[in-house]
Amino acid sequence: MLLDALKKYDVILASGSPRRKELLAAMGIEFRVEVYPVEETVPPGLSPAEAATYLSRLKSTNFPEEKCTEHTLIITADTIVASGNELLEKSANAEEAAAMLRKLSGTKHEVITGVSLRIGNRIHDFRACTEVYFKTLTEAELQYYITRYHPFDKAGSYGIQEWIGHIGIQRIEGSYFNVMGLPTHQLYEELEHLISH
Repeated sequence: MLLDALKKYDVILASGSPRRKELLAAMGIEFRVEVYPVEETVPPGLSPAEAATYLSRLKSTNFPEEKCTEHTLIITADTIVASGNELLEKSANAEEAAAMLRKLSGTKHEVITGVSLRIGNRIHDFRACTEVYFKTLTEAELQYYITRYHPFDKAGSYGIQEWIGHIGIQRIEGSYFNVMGLPTHQLYEELEHLISH
């Protein structure tokens, strides 16, 4: 079983996201958190999917070389919200958050998470994509959510697990947990494949 096989590794989640920490713990994986921040700048010309993988790998390669041993498994991830080809990153303030939520209101958007798994110098990348359909949100709903939840640390300025997700999301196609920040089912499968090869 994967959980037994992982016990021989020092598993590190290189992410400060409380949601990723919660999801990885819920998978039964023993890990610790160690973060080395990177400048999250995406080169021009990348698609949203390519951008998610680029940023995830950047976080992985930024991890100090001397800490990357054959007995260490480093997990990095980056979640991107895309409306068409436009990336909706984290908002700096309430005005930016409201503008993003207005853009998502009544439309479909994609949430893409790039994940990189590193053992020693080997890095394995994968990504997951979920389509999210929002109802048309009223201005009062937007302001209620922003005022009470301050969603400024989230791509697209919303958390699916919060109030806005309960009242605003009509349906999704793909992984719910991917929208939270970590595609847990796919991560489990990718780890099984990585550890057995």
